[in-house]
Amino acid sequence: MTEGRSYRFTDFLCRRPSRSVARGIRDESGPDPDPALFESQHDAYVQALMDVGGNVTVLPAQEEFPDSVFIEDPAIVTSGTAIVLRPGAASRLGEAAALRPSLAEIFAEVVDLPGAGFVDGGDVMLTDDEALIGQSARTDQEGFDALARVLVDFGYRARRVDTPPSILHFKTDCGLLDSETIFASRTLNATGCFDGYRVIEAPEGEEAAANLIRVNDHVLLSAGHPRTEDLLTSNGYDLKVLDTSEAAKVDGGLSCLSLRFALGTTR
Repeated sequence: MTEGRSYRFTDFLCRRPSRSVARGIRDESGPDPDPALFESQHDAYVQALMDVGGNVTVLPAQEEFPDSVFIEDPAIVTSGTAIVLRPGAASRLGEAAALRPSLAEIFAEVVDLPGAGFVDGGDVMLTDDEALIGQSARTDQEGFDALARVLVDFGYRARRVDTPPSILHFKTDCGLLDSETIFASRTLNATGCFDGYRVIEAPEGEEAAANLIRVNDHVLLSAGHPRTEDLLTSNGYDLKVLDTSEAAKVDGGLSCLSLRFALGTTR
């Protein structure tokens, strides 16, 4: 196990939000995201990644795929290898194939998820030595089994998590704070899926804050969660707070807006 490989990164891959983003998948009706504001918030997100110690490659928007700004769902990256997934929503199936050429330009090895199962990257949390993979409406048992077999070659043991039906993606309600600590909603933590980890629970009413990301020495957190800010600061975490209001309108958050990796393990 490489200590800190779950949050020590040098490079990031993002994709610009499309003008068609309002046509993206969402569980509930509500106001459409403002494309211009989404672009501005995305720019701030990219700048934050640069500020915490990384180089960012930003791919052009793909109008034919409204959800393509959420680049972590069709692929995950570990140990210098990109693993192209098979998203569980029919409208997103083409995103993986469209992303693959860009991945091949960066990574020495690109692996396709074998079989016919489905996995969304939003259901996969990689700790230093374990892959927690949530079963959800987007990730099925066949997909879990296939990804587990792939990840064993990179030193991960896979843990299946039965994500509560009220939670879209596993990482909608949790985020890694360090090698041993996870921040999660009370609902997700109550399932017992984090056995063996230290868990800090999101304050009641601030469950959306759980979709955070640890990047090097900072934690990126969505704005609008003052009690979470106080809680994490008191636990010694250095925060960068970002407005993600437009991504939230189409069920997106901080983790799905980038692929994060260490350049030292790529070509």
